[in-house]
Amino acid sequence: MGLIISVFDFFMNFVAESENMGDAEWKNAESVYAFTVNDIQGNPVSLEKYRGHVLLIVNVASKCGFTASNYKELAELDEKYRESKGLRILAFPCNQFSNQEPGSAEDIVCFAKKKNANFDMFEKIEVNGRDAHPLWKYLKLKQPGTFGDKIKWNFSKFIVDKEGQPVARFSPNTVPSKIVPSLEKYF
Repeated sequence: MGLIISVFDFFMNFVAESENMGDAEWKNAESVYAFTVNDIQGNPVSLEKYRGHVLLIVNVASKCGFTASNYKELAELDEKYRESKGLRILAFPCNQFSNQEPGSAEDIVCFAKKKNANFDMFEKIEVNGRDAHPLWKYLKLKQPGTFGDKIKWNFSKFIVDKEGQPVARFSPNTVPSKIVPSLEKYF
């Protein structure tokens, strides 16, 4: 009987914590424009600023097997499509996968500069679990992947259309150049 009560108590605490996380707010968002995120320096940025742009939102890491190819190709996409098509790449460092983004904000900025990454960089966040950033909860809700509401690894990618709607999701092993045909549908 004690084990059953303990399991029940655990479940009720989990439900209460979930409700305290503002689930209703992110679940009821009409677009990504409802969210505010912190840039890499900790300044709040309303995603409303990106209205009318196609977005590529990606969780990044500096010490991942996918890092070299993804940073290179993200920088190339940014260079090619930022001005000509209005593409905006939003990179969110994440240390949830084998501690592959352990550095400070300053370390991350220095690393990105070395990789010629001029796209918008945001504060390190979590993308899975109860502490996942509300934006990422929303992205996963709107574009579930193979694992449902889980991000599989670093460099998961979401395309968001000009109306702020998540319209496509790509796995970490899909290099950015392979998603160009999908991006072009929304330019």
